[in-house]
Amino acid sequence: MELKGKVALVTGGSRGMGEAMIHAFAAAGADVVIASRKLENCMTLAEEIRNQYGHKALPVACNVSSWEQCDDLIDSAYSEFGKVDVLVNNAGLSPVYPSLDQVSEALFDKVIGVNLKGPFRLASVIGARMAKGDGGSIINISSIEASRPDPNALPYAAAKGGLNVMTEGLAKAFGPKVRVNAIQCGPFLTDIAKGWTEGIQGEFEALTPLGRCGQAEEIVGAAVYFATSASSFATGAVLRLDGGMR
Repeated sequence: MELKGKVALVTGGSRGMGEAMIHAFAAAGADVVIASRKLENCMTLAEEIRNQYGHKALPVACNVSSWEQCDDLIDSAYSEFGKVDVLVNNAGLSPVYPSLDQVSEALFDKVIGVNLKGPFRLASVIGARMAKGDGGSIINISSIEASRPDPNALPYAAAKGGLNVMTEGLAKAFGPKVRVNAIQCGPFLTDIAKGWTEGIQGEFEALTPLGRCGQAEEIVGAAVYFATSASSFATGAVLRLDGGMR
């Protein structure tokens, strides 16, 4: 129960890997802030967390591509709990497009907004507050696309590459009291997989020594590691969690 008395905020927290991390942090003793675009989903999970673990759970609607909504999320979390000890920048999206030359400005801006702009704003403001207070841990959920970019997801890959760079920069900016690390995920069978083109899952499995894609719950070990003192000497790190994908 190392996270007892701590507060963990997870964006994209109402489903998939975000939901798995919310459950894990609550099980470890933390109160949680569940943020995603759809408030109803956040409220449903918050009630489940209260009933199952007896901890406080604050649901907040937030589109992290909006600077203003990021600031509103921060205000809501600090108004309710007075602090954030663990921030997980998990919200992400990678829309399908027919070809690179048909990527619209709106689609490009949306992908960069959710995957890079929002995490920058949340980590910058919350990280600064952590550094002035008792410290904390920031965890950015990255992607193997940052290292092995696919032409079918290039704006997403570019955003995640930026997120990796930002992870190291924020670690330098907010150390020694704040640790900032990233989990670089391979193919996981979450909602984003529903947008995969036919046959892509089989291709991913063929490239993975484990012969399969990840399940949402398999993010938990790495997330709890970075959220707690188990990773006390880790900052600016990018941990591959991709089944050994080649």
